[in-house]
Amino acid sequence: MKQWLGVMVLSLSLLLFGCSTETEGKKEGIVVATTGQIADAIKEISGDHLQVSALMGPGVDPHLYKATQSDLSKLDKAEVIFYNGLHLEGQMLDIFEQMAKDKTVLAVGETLDEKQLLASDDDSMLHDPHIWFDIELWKGVVKAISTQLQEEYPEFKDDFQTNEASYLKKLDDLQSYAQNRVNEIPQQQRILVTAHDAFNYFGRSQGFEVRGLQGLSTDSEYGVKDVQEMVDFLVENKIKALFIESSVSDKAMKAVIEGAKEKGHDIVIGGELFSDAMGAEGTTEGTYIGMYQHNIDTIVDALK
Repeated sequence: MKQWLGVMVLSLSLLLFGCSTETEGKKEGIVVATTGQIADAIKEISGDHLQVSALMGPGVDPHLYKATQSDLSKLDKAEVIFYNGLHLEGQMLDIFEQMAKDKTVLAVGETLDEKQLLASDDDSMLHDPHIWFDIELWKGVVKAISTQLQEEYPEFKDDFQTNEASYLKKLDDLQSYAQNRVNEIPQQQRILVTAHDAFNYFGRSQGFEVRGLQGLSTDSEYGVKDVQEMVDFLVENKIKALFIESSVSDKAMKAVIEGAKEKGHDIVIGGELFSDAMGAEGTTEGTYIGMYQHNIDTIVDALK
């Protein structure tokens, strides 16, 4: 009897050991992105194959964002981490550097050709990180994400490639839609004034002059002089609308409106734009395409 029990225990041990060696290293498809824009691209490419989550939700400013304990837990469990890079997530760079020792961590913005990037006005050694506002650049990001996912999860390669092609076509359609709408605005009225310089790629790709009260990062300071210079610009150019942003306080822009009013020029808030963050999950604006279309419609309707 004892001999029989010994054989059974040994057999069970071998079975369990065999199972563990078979499953060891098997990936669970857990992918984490910093921003909603990146997470949305991953979801479009991966379909139902991966578990995708974003650290930063609606209304969150990535320039100032600091990782929480919950974020660190998500990053630790992730098999692949995608972040924007180009110093957008400036408070988290040390974390990404540490995580990269054990897993794949990709800065999607840094996969692009530097010649395509805009320089920072604040620091000539840095680039403007708001790359998602140039649809052609974003297509490059989508391709980089797809390539990385195919490498990490080769069993889904065919599906990823099919989904990538479909999504790129949607982005081409979005570009056509945007250009048609922009054409409704007379050339001299294509001046976009916002809280901070998040829209320079948008301006370059869609033909707008862009002015922001703050610099590329919301971490940069603005003062009375900046407000006054903005007021003078609005009055001189007879601009009728400016725009607030979902992830930036509207206090400064309201001060600009008051300053213009004191000079006899009425200007209104043309609407709220999504800049560094998208809309709520489950809404149209909670997707990249929905966010971009919302911005285009809001800008055109206010300026035409």
